[in-house]
Amino acid sequence: MRNISEWSIRNPIPTIVLFLCLTLVGIAGFSALGIDLDPNTDVPQVSITITQTGAAPVELETQITRKVEEAVAGIGNIRHINSTVSDGASQTNVEFVLGTNIDRAVNDVRDAVAKIRQQLPQSIDEPTIQRDDNTSEPFISFTLSSNRRSPVELSTIADLQVARALMTVGGVSRIYQFGSKREIGIHLDPLRLQALGMTADQVNTQIKALNIDLPGGRGEVGTSEQAIRTLGSASRIESLSKLRIALPGGSFAPLSSLGTITDGTAEQRYIAFFDSKPAVVLQVVRTPGSNLVAVEDAINAKVRELEKSLPSDIKITLLWTTGDFVRESYNASVESVLLGAGLAIVVIWLFLRDWRSTLIAALAIPLSAIPTFAAMRALGFTLNNMSMLALALVIGILVDDAIVELENITRHIAMGKTPFQAAIDAADEIGLAVVATTMSIVAVFLPVGFMQGIQGQYFRQFGLTVAVAVLFSLAVARMLTPLMAAYLLKADENPHGAGSKFYDRILLWSLNHRLVTILLAIGFFAGSLALIPVLPTSFLGKVDSGQSLISVTLPPGSSMATTRKAVERLTAIVKADPNVASVFGRAGSAGSGFGPVNSGRLLMNLKPRSERKLSQQEFEAEIRPKLNQVPGVRILFGGGWSTAMRLVLTGDNPELLNRTARDLADQMRSTEKVFVDVSSSAALLRPEIQVRPNLARAAEQGISVDAIARTALIATLGDSEARLARFNLPGRQINIRVQLDPHFRSNIDTIRNLQVAGNDGRLIPLQTVADVRMGSGAVEISRYDRARQVTVSSNLAPGVELGTALKVVHQLPALSRLPAGISEKLSGDAENQADVFNGFGFAIVAAILLIYAVLVILFGGFLHPLTIMVSLPLSLGGALIGLLIFGKSLGLYTLIGIIMLMGLVTKNAILLVEYALVAMKSGVPRQQAILGAGEARMRPILMTTIAMIAGMLPIALGWGAGAEARSPMAVAVVGGLITSTALTLVVIPVVFTCFDDLQKWLSKLLRGVPKESAALPAQE
Repeated sequence: MRNISEWSIRNPIPTIVLFLCLTLVGIAGFSALGIDLDPNTDVPQVSITITQTGAAPVELETQITRKVEEAVAGIGNIRHINSTVSDGASQTNVEFVLGTNIDRAVNDVRDAVAKIRQQLPQSIDEPTIQRDDNTSEPFISFTLSSNRRSPVELSTIADLQVARALMTVGGVSRIYQFGSKREIGIHLDPLRLQALGMTADQVNTQIKALNIDLPGGRGEVGTSEQAIRTLGSASRIESLSKLRIALPGGSFAPLSSLGTITDGTAEQRYIAFFDSKPAVVLQVVRTPGSNLVAVEDAINAKVRELEKSLPSDIKITLLWTTGDFVRESYNASVESVLLGAGLAIVVIWLFLRDWRSTLIAALAIPLSAIPTFAAMRALGFTLNNMSMLALALVIGILVDDAIVELENITRHIAMGKTPFQAAIDAADEIGLAVVATTMSIVAVFLPVGFMQGIQGQYFRQFGLTVAVAVLFSLAVARMLTPLMAAYLLKADENPHGAGSKFYDRILLWSLNHRLVTILLAIGFFAGSLALIPVLPTSFLGKVDSGQSLISVTLPPGSSMATTRKAVERLTAIVKADPNVASVFGRAGSAGSGFGPVNSGRLLMNLKPRSERKLSQQEFEAEIRPKLNQVPGVRILFGGGWSTAMRLVLTGDNPELLNRTARDLADQMRSTEKVFVDVSSSAALLRPEIQVRPNLARAAEQGISVDAIARTALIATLGDSEARLARFNLPGRQINIRVQLDPHFRSNIDTIRNLQVAGNDGRLIPLQTVADVRMGSGAVEISRYDRARQVTVSSNLAPGVELGTALKVVHQLPALSRLPAGISEKLSGDAENQADVFNGFGFAIVAAILLIYAVLVILFGGFLHPLTIMVSLPLSLGGALIGLLIFGKSLGLYTLIGIIMLMGLVTKNAILLVEYALVAMKSGVPRQQAILGAGEARMRPILMTTIAMIAGMLPIALGWGAGAEARSPMAVAVVGGLITSTALTLVVIPVVFTCFDDLQKWLSKLLRGVPKESAALPAQE
């Protein structure tokens, strides 16, 4: 790398062409990069969903969930198995170790479930097995409205036209539609059925058998061949009502005589609202790896195209999108990069006061950053928070090497050399130091880029982006900077002044009082370590995304009407707040449609940050007491997985587990200064009608338990979705649901008198072969790693960090004295935080060892690299003091900043030690060499440090969308740079003399041993 500078100076054309090509490739790479919020942190996860209409959670757990868990448990590389069992649905999520081939994992899970298919109930729908990823959640949502069309008509248009059109957009994976669903309802009269000797199940079976189109084979009439089709489906509702139903004894009756036939909507188990008005909602999910912003733009373009072709009364309104925050965050990151670059250039000019030198140094920024985009494209990165943060923080570092080269060239010009000769000599002299500083940074970020776990997926794009950028800056400093200096610079005066003389006096005092200096440095490091327990810890900082989500829960058994009223009341409170732009709400079950309807959600779109006085977190804290005044409603900001803290309790004793979880939740609610929005998934009982067969009587009548259950199912709910009869419409089919008239379904006596067919065909009232009574049962059952689990979720009070909350919660009696058989497991951010701090230790150790290895290789020795390594602990105190002063926490971003410091702070020590060693080799006395190193290197050290600090200021000050989470990283780096630079200039020269004395002593010792051993034979 030394000779390459002279070659570049003497051959300017190839060098210029090289950097022009790199710039063009970088521009092309930038245009091809996608924009996203965060790096892709996909956890290999496979979900298994099995539905059985009408089945209770307790039944599903025994008959399905446990068997599925046992079947998949033998598959390798499984990290966790989570199951949720609710009405009619069992869902098991299998989370694999990061790095597992997800396609193979899906196939292994599918094979495992297929092997036990015969052990599962025959009435279940076919298991759905699919890959889950972080893009499986909707990222944009629309509502359809009309001032003259019914909800059913709107749903039909949404399904047939809008959803189908949006599915043609590249990057769209699936579309969820919520609204009224057209359905043919056959509401049977139980008294009429009893008089005719029929059951609802028998009517349902006949309708399915008669109202259907089937293939009939193939015929040859005349000289041509024809397909034979059997067309049994009714073409109109009137035809369906005239369908002849076979009665016992051989007679028939029209279907219309058995009950009422309606062409209406399915039972409302889900209602969506937009600004308090019912709406038909479409939510779009993108494909894994797709560019969020590009897909959003394509969807918006398709919507504008649809609006031209749809009837004029139909309006498509954007409900919410995550694309706005992604775009704002990206723009803020770009502004931080540009502002940081501008500040760094200003700092350079203030030091150099020469436009030629400033231009040469400033060009290092674009010539290093732009080619980095090509490498990011090749590595599959996107322009996200982490990669853009890497570029913003590295801006000051990119001019580092160029400044050092330029300052050394300027010093040689001041000796009377021509700029051409000065560039050659100075570049050769400084080459080792420049390479060492750059490789120490690369040595830090390469292991960071290959860390494991969730934190590794965040660190990878950050670490590798920094490493690539500084390698390009090294190429600029070793090739282009000397070239430009040789042809652009002119003779200049001595750059050193009074500041250098002041530093010389401090340095001389330190060298004369080495023990005091070293003790003061050790004391500073010890004080730094004492600050660590004082600082709060977290995973990711709180970000003002402009959207706030609330989960709403009512007591089990609450009706749809009750839930709707509660959601409407909450919506009215939120809508009245001046910080809120719009509100999207929903009431009921958004899953299979047969789940409990005692839950809902509110998604609030806040006004732009410039138009509201409160941040998102301040808004939530202010409105929470108002929402808690609504009786019978429990709210949770963030909802489920998005809550700040999730504690998972597991055990095999459901009663003890639920009691422990309730005690813990109650104790957390009493600690209001730490925990808010406390909720527990402990199984609350809901009212239910229990049918307990009398097995002896049922056997006498030839009636099976399955027949009893199916009688109740068909009469009250209708058949499962997959087994319903269908009514044909042009281009689609709608369901035909057979069940008792709603008027009769609300009476428990009607259930008791349902007719069940015996072995001789006689109809027997249900209550003669079963006991029908009111009871209670679990609403939902959760399982974690094949054991029952209860999750206690909570948000944190304003100003409380996750680490502090974890300490408090583990001191509560319910958690500090867990009963035997109950265990606690970390989940969500708490688990991620533990992984981050565990991975951080590995990253720090690996970074230190790699830095030392690089320095040993470059300096050709083992002791003086240790001198340079002493600068590492000198940076920790500044980082922690900065966090303490600005009230920041130790989290993922902060730890990345501290790791970044490891590479940056060695730079100053390298410059000092390398200069002193070169001077001593040329015969200069040690103290004179050290003083000369300080005099020669102080200005470039200060210039590069201040330039780096200036480049990071926009991030440290938290400017732009999402900067709240990134700010602690820059604060830590700036604080560490300040203290390490000040202490390095004083402490490192002292430590250098100590290690030099040690090296001389060891050399004498090692040289003396051979002489003594050689003299022994002569004496003998």
